[in-house]
Amino acid sequence: MKLPRKYSLQEIAELLNVTFVGPESFPITGFNEIHVVEEGDIVFVDHPKYYDKALQSRATVILINKNVKCPIGKALLISNDPFTDFNKLSKYFNSFKSSNNSISETAVIGENTIIQPNSFIGNNVEIGNNCLIHANVTIYDNCKIGNNVTIHSGTILGADAFYYKKRPEGYDKLLSSGSVIVEDNVDIGALCTIDRGVTANTTIKKGTKIDNQVQIGHDTIIGENCLIASQTGVAGCVIIEDDVILWGQVGTNSGITIGKGAIVLGQTGVTKSIVGGKTYFGTPIEESRKKLKEIAEIKQLLKNQKR
Repeated sequence: MKLPRKYSLQEIAELLNVTFVGPESFPITGFNEIHVVEEGDIVFVDHPKYYDKALQSRATVILINKNVKCPIGKALLISNDPFTDFNKLSKYFNSFKSSNNSISETAVIGENTIIQPNSFIGNNVEIGNNCLIHANVTIYDNCKIGNNVTIHSGTILGADAFYYKKRPEGYDKLLSSGSVIVEDNVDIGALCTIDRGVTANTTIKKGTKIDNQVQIGHDTIIGENCLIASQTGVAGCVIIEDDVILWGQVGTNSGITIGKGAIVLGQTGVTKSIVGGKTYFGTPIEESRKKLKEIAEIKQLLKNQKR
């Protein structure tokens, strides 16, 4: 997430009530999760296992729970609880604002766009031209919808990321301050849920078609002209490249990539990244011909054992 202006290291340290390592005037322009950080961003880390990854990332300020050696050109914010302090940034720079109307006064609706009754359009939402938003659709704050988009009844865009930290007293939620971007010529079926990014955006690129009852997790990027069939569940931080087809009841792990033109057959568990241009099936996932051959061989083996 980009900040409304450039802040100094000292300003952010005072906001969080933490100490810092680096020049007082060291510039900060945003805060983000590690997979989307850019120069000028703050990233948080609270486990030694991930210290090096955070310190070597593109982030220039590390919100960390130990005073470690700081790489040249970077700065540290030393916190007893980086997770909680990262949430403080989200609350301060992206605080929740209620809407008094079913269509917010700050929403921008394009020409020839139809919004059916009982839909909710949140603050700062942008919807392009020639869209059809069916009844009982909910579009949370700051979502951006392109032109010629159809969204069917009961779909929700922009709910919070499913992201929690286990603590002795229970689960602590990482607050979401990202959004959802839906590009031109996208169709989204009924009862779909597309979660917003934690600090960046969940993105559905142009021409993609999504069936009913599909879940898309936070920060996932779905490429152009993809087909996603009913009851598919895509986890957070997944990259689905262009022209991918996911058939019904496919499920994925988080943080994987599905290559361009891949076809994943129904009820497959995509447990790892897969290359494009091939057809896949099964759990654990394999190329479909290989998997189906293995299943046939097992059936024949069992048949032979019964003789």
